[in-house]
Amino acid sequence: MVTVEESSDFRDAARECGPIWVGMCGLGVGFGVLVTSQGLPWWLAPVISGVLFAGSVEFLLVGMLVASAPVVAVVTTTLLVNGRHLFYGLTFPLEHVQGRAARAYSVFALCDEAYAVLSVRDPRELTSARILWTQAGMHVGWAGGSLLGGVLGGSLLGEVPGLDFILTALFLVLSMDAFRTRPDPVTLAIAVAAAGVAVLLVPQAMILVALVVFTAALVVRHRMQGRPDA
Repeated sequence: MVTVEESSDFRDAARECGPIWVGMCGLGVGFGVLVTSQGLPWWLAPVISGVLFAGSVEFLLVGMLVASAPVVAVVTTTLLVNGRHLFYGLTFPLEHVQGRAARAYSVFALCDEAYAVLSVRDPRELTSARILWTQAGMHVGWAGGSLLGGVLGGSLLGEVPGLDFILTALFLVLSMDAFRTRPDPVTLAIAVAAAGVAVLLVPQAMILVALVVFTAALVVRHRMQGRPDA
């Protein structure tokens, strides 16, 4: 039975993240279309999205499945791309989620969008239900969109322009919203510089390297600010 408080948490999550849920659904449609366009069965799209819920890794996985890539390559690629989640755990408000099962699901559903939305919020505004509703809405939107895209297939939606840009546009909007909530030009400059260094030096592992450089720079900045003469 849903309590009044949980219902309020759902409304708050929907009001704040409704557009993101819709965006996740649209991106899922693109993934479903990709799956069927590669000759794979339509039902594989919602299964991958619902069980893995790994965003960009899922797109890579489709290509590796079609190419019959070895298991070692699949595992290595997944670790490199999703290694950024290790850094998310440092500031994600998991301590507000109550119950072992709920925490396990929250860890599973910790995607980029959930981190971008929840990590910048005032911890006093976050409840266990609100965090879970936020993540569940993204999970359902992604898997539901994948199902829709898989069923409709590449024959109906394959020529629709812009489906491959949904994820990039969504991240841009989330970044702008996070900066407006907590404007910090120095941190923004460090992030841009870290991304630039990673692109120039290790483009094949840009995300992971950029996060390592960014984290190291933040640690140095924090230590410098903590000095009495800083």
